[in-house]
Amino acid sequence: MINVSLFRSEGELKGFEISGHAESGPYGHDLVCAAVSAVSFGAVNAIISICDIEPDITQGGEGGYLKVVLPDKLSEEILLKARLLLEGMQVSLQTIENEYQDYIKITDM
Repeated sequence: MINVSLFRSEGELKGFEISGHAESGPYGHDLVCAAVSAVSFGAVNAIISICDIEPDITQGGEGGYLKVVLPDKLSEEILLKARLLLEGMQVSLQTIENEYQDYIKITDM
């Protein structure tokens, strides 16, 4: 099971943590894992590229773990862009969860 925790501050998305493995198919053919990885890494890459910031990123050595938190003290414009990108990631992950609820669970923190 992939567990996604969304971190919020005053109702606003400020980061996320993804852990676990979907095990929805054989190694190399796990569509849920591939989808979650593509969506989450795409969001992080977009934040870095579009917002020109470096979020706090922690990854597990063997895969199966990613934690990303927006830095403090961002300008309002950059913060709004970064949050919008995180909200887009949330929508994509929820779409995956709706179809594959046996393999992914999203929790707001």
